Amino acid sequence: MVRGKFITFEGGEGAGKSTQARLLAERLISRGHKVERTREPGGTSGAEALRAMLVQGGTDRWSPMSEALLMYAARRDHIERVIAPSLAGGQWVVCDRFADSTRAYQGAGGGVDPAFIDALEQGVLGETVPDLTLIFDLPVEIGLERASVRDGEAQGRFEAKGLEFHQALRAEFLAIAKAHPERCVVIDAAQDIDAVHAKVWATVAERLVP
Repeated sequence: MVRGKFITFEGGEGAGKSTQARLLAERLISRGHKVERTREPGGTSGAEALRAMLVQGGTDRWSPMSEALLMYAARRDHIERVIAPSLAGGQWVVCDRFADSTRAYQGAGGGVDPAFIDALEQGVLGETVPDLTLIFDLPVEIGLERASVRDGEAQGRFEAKGLEFHQALRAEFLAIAKAHPERCVVIDAAQDIDAVHAKVWATVAERLVP
């Protein structure tokens, strides 16, 4: 069986990744593709339990190093139980966040040594690397404003980390895109939902759809 395609959605808070991941999955399904839509941290019962620990509580609940280790524990379970089997079975996997988020949040934002993250990535990901990463970019102030009102959710640990933290995330995501143009495409997330989806679909169709 032909391996499925692995698409990841990355970017700062309030960029609309979850909505766009859903719209893309629906469009792929309408074209006859089998799709697994998932998220990180999360995607399995164990990883979702770790997610709750990571996104709730005070900003100082975990050190950035501890966060990175927890993220990669959740990621390995996610790969083993969901991502790798789905790809091997020919399904497309559409994932809201993946390894680039650790580089941005715990690396650029938290100060964890990139070499340490490199080692985690090498040991945990193996051959499970995205075919395409869509990096949603918009001004930090707009993203945080959107995040503060989405679905009536209380502000989480990461949203509360302050403007400087989120500016570092944005800069790192753009740096990742520049360093990996063969995999990454930057999407202007400040546009309306339909315009963003049109750009997402055009990118996926150009790069991955036969």
